[in-house]
This record gives sequence, structure tokens and C-alpha cells, in this order.
Amino acid sequence: MRRIWSICVKELQQYFYSPTAYIAFAFYVLVSSMMFYLNFVLQTSLIDVRPVIENTSFMFLFVIPLLTMRLVADEFKHGTDELLLTSPAGIGEIVIGKYLASLFTLGALTLISLVYPLIMSAFGSIELPVFFLSYLGMFLLGAAMMAIGLFTSTLTNNQMVAGIGGFSVLLLFWMMDYLADLFDGKFKDWIAQFSLQGRMLNLQKGVLHGADILFFITLAAVFLVLSVQFLERKRWR
Repeated sequence: MRRIWSICVKELQQYFYSPTAYIAFAFYVLVSSMMFYLNFVLQTSLIDVRPVIENTSFMFLFVIPLLTMRLVADEFKHGTDELLLTSPAGIGEIVIGKYLASLFTLGALTLISLVYPLIMSAFGSIELPVFFLSYLGMFLLGAAMMAIGLFTSTLTNNQMVAGIGGFSVLLLFWMMDYLADLFDGKFKDWIAQFSLQGRMLNLQKGVLHGADILFFITLAAVFLVLSVQFLERKRWR
């Protein structure tokens, strides 16, 4: 556990040293604030956190690849991957440490978005079940996205390629509902199960559905295992 925490702290420090992280946060705050202003102030003025969750979740598609693209690709680029892969820490510990750092970053993004419900609460009461479950869903969604971004970062030594690859995979999962409409019958239902948007619907309604929670956890676990397997192969080459 000490090794995992050390790797996590190192990665968090790298986030603060990286201008990309500041750009990603600035972009996230600017665009999400504009969306909130347009939706709440200029249009509906409804005390409903769901539009906020939808907007911020959509922003994850662009921000998370920026935040994860350097996690492993940067090690490859600067040649420090050999030191990392031959260190006493196991591959699993390295991946979990880096992933844990990304979750802390995700937590910061989530905390920033809380300012919007706080503003809304000044104009009326917020449905607490919808609020808590929507934010739970948003964090789980982000956690799964972070795992996907981490995996694509293990595939290349080019951060830009890793970022584009992460965005492409996330966009594919995001568009599953639309892809499912191209088919009929059971195959359509099977594809729709992998939709990130679809899995958020129940939580945004204030309904705790175990299958949706399990989907996000499983998706994150699958891509973390893939990251470990890929780095294990690289270690023995």
C-alpha cells in the first residue's frame, strides 16, 4: 500500500507541474459555467441538477483524455518506463497508484461542479435523492473514463496519440445508444447496455439501480486489468 501511495503522490505532483492539467481544468470550468449560465439563468431557471450533471458529464469526454494521456505515455517518452517497470513495485501497484491519482483529480472536478447546485439552492430546494445519486453516477462515470484513458496511455509513447485514442474510445461508448438504433431485436438491446449515457439515466432520476453501479465499476476494472496486462508484456520484452 505504501508503494501505491508513493506512486499516487508522485503523479499528483506531476499534475500540478503539467500545464496540460491547468488547461484542462480551465477549459472545464469555462465551458461548464457557460452551459450553466445558458441553461439555468437564460432559459429554464428550474431547480434541477440533472442538466448540470449532463453538461459536466459531457465535458468529461474532452477533459479526461487530456488528464490521462500523460500517465504512462510520458514514462515511455522520457525513457523512465524501464526504471518504473524494473522497480520493486509490481505492475498492478503502478497502475493502481496512477489510477488513484486520476481519481483524486476527478474528485477535484466533481467538487468544482458543486458550485452550480449551490447557486441553484439559493433559489429553491433541490431533490436530495436526485442530487446525491446524480453525483454518484457522475463520479462513477468519470472513474470508468479515467480507467479507459489510462489504458490508452499505455499503448503509445505519444501523449497526443494517447489523448486522441482515449477520446475515440470514450466517444464510442458515449454513442452506443445511437449505434444501437442501427440494429433491431436482441442485438440492439445488447449494444445499448454499453451506453454510458443510458447507464446514467436511472441515477439521474434518483433511482439506485445496482446493475448501473456494477457496470461502471466493471468497466473501470476491465480497462485497469488490460493496462496491467499490456505493461506486463512490455516488462518482459
